[in-house]
Amino acid sequence: MSYIEFRNVIKTYHVGEVDIRALDGVNFSVEKGEFVVIAGASGAGKSTILNILGGMDQCTDGEIEVDGVRIDEMDEKALTDYRRFDIGFVFQFYNLVQNLTARENVELATEISRDPLDVVTTLEQVGLSERMNNFPSQLSGGEQQRVAIARALAKNPKLLLCDEPTGALDYVTGKQILQLLQDTCRTHGMTVIIITHNLALCPMGDRVFRVKSGRIVSAEYNEHPQDIASIEW
Repeated sequence: MSYIEFRNVIKTYHVGEVDIRALDGVNFSVEKGEFVVIAGASGAGKSTILNILGGMDQCTDGEIEVDGVRIDEMDEKALTDYRRFDIGFVFQFYNLVQNLTARENVELATEISRDPLDVVTTLEQVGLSERMNNFPSQLSGGEQQRVAIARALAKNPKLLLCDEPTGALDYVTGKQILQLLQDTCRTHGMTVIIITHNLALCPMGDRVFRVKSGRIVSAEYNEHPQDIASIEW
């Protein structure tokens, strides 16, 4: 049994009198500690996969198992606990609280965690030892994304889910953030899943899924994933 399993997952949205099938029988599996890239064009269904895996949305049909637990069978309270304790989210936009310092933003997340990591150590690990007392407005885009990653990591989650984490960043800063995510996976043995429209990032994943029209159209396992520093686009 794999750490994460999607089995024939379907998601249908009802828009007026029209049914839109965002996911059309998605099957895939991921092992613990893997760095996973889910790639596809806008509207392909990759964000829907991430939202369902993160407990922010529920599938219409199919089975989803994470660490031996069927999350598709969870009620609202169980899903809330799952999001709170098991999932770390990193989004394209940083969603930081503007009147809190970097350190306070991370502390906020640890207050709802069962077994949080040390806040200062986590900020140091993402390269913000000199910036932890700064407010978001005093930080660059890359530094704000590092705070967002530290906030997610400090919860000590089972899964780190990243939705276009470099979408608001320039090329150089984006590569630094991807390197940080790849290093985090390797160093902490954390399962990291990123979704992206940039197919050039596929070689950096241990496992790569390409999504089109709500289906997984290819699944690859990279025995020797590339370091992000060697990838150009």
